[in-house]
Amino acid sequence: MSTYRAFEVTGSRQFRLVEREITHPEPGHVRVRVEACGVCHTDALAAEGRRADPQAPMVPGHEIVGVIDAVGDGVRGRHIGERVGVGFLGGQCGQCDGCRRGDFVNCSDQPLVGTTIDGGYAEMVHVRSSGLVRVPDGLSPVDAAPLLCAGLAMYQALQQAQARPGTLVAVQGIGGLGHLGLQYAARLGHRVAAVARGTAKAELAHRLGADHYIDSSAQDPAQALQELGGAAAIIATATSGASMTALVGGLANRGHLVIVGVPADPVSVSTPDLIFGGRVISGSLTGTAIENEDNLAFSLRRRIRPMTEVLPLSEAPKAYEHMMAGDARFRVVLDATA
Repeated sequence: MSTYRAFEVTGSRQFRLVEREITHPEPGHVRVRVEACGVCHTDALAAEGRRADPQAPMVPGHEIVGVIDAVGDGVRGRHIGERVGVGFLGGQCGQCDGCRRGDFVNCSDQPLVGTTIDGGYAEMVHVRSSGLVRVPDGLSPVDAAPLLCAGLAMYQALQQAQARPGTLVAVQGIGGLGHLGLQYAARLGHRVAAVARGTAKAELAHRLGADHYIDSSAQDPAQALQELGGAAAIIATATSGASMTALVGGLANRGHLVIVGVPADPVSVSTPDLIFGGRVISGSLTGTAIENEDNLAFSLRRRIRPMTEVLPLSEAPKAYEHMMAGDARFRVVLDATA
């Protein structure tokens, strides 16, 4: 093979299947032969033209699982044939002030896979070696791919909340993020409350690990959480700032609302709700490559798996449309080997 297939996007949703020439990776990088790539809502940054130059072709996709098939100069500890994953963060530089203080997530010179550098809607991808995640053998490419972004987001949010085992943790939204969040919270030993609109997902929420189900369209979710003793942590995944605002009153003293979803409207809060009780609201983006390895190892041991729909790489535009329409149950994964 001298070429590989990739889906480029320009403007807004203008996908084009192209043949690209296979090249050797730059120093500090590896070339990965893609086996699977998850389709994530963050792919909209590239596919909807929400980037610096929307007319420059970009390959979306940042939930990538594959095998290293070429290693650039200066790369240590990596070898051809190694199973690896790549998440949204494409590898810290190790030299900026953030990196020097150990804050690799906020590295100021870190590529964003599928947004500022080409991603995984392709048969091959080039990645900084510092961004690589070792993938354990017990996870299939299809299962591992969504865990690299959606899974890591929920795993890190729960770590950030620092809720003790046995305390009440609420997960708002039972979708692409929330269905994983319920599993993580339950496996970490929490009492788990699922918060969603309607009752259609109540049975599923219980199967995924929820002890309680709160229908936010039928009752005040904050009051319902207080009746359960108050939440030590609430992980908010919905795309509605107003619905997140309604949760603040459900926090226990010293409780922590961690926002993972990205709503268009703001989250409003009454300052006494924070001051009295010492409550906290924060955002959580993702984690480092080594934290992602912790995430995958935990997911393997505790049997945390995404619910997926699999399409071949050739149907990437269809997969993206399916995800953006909100019809996926719950993560779409592209099979690059099909």
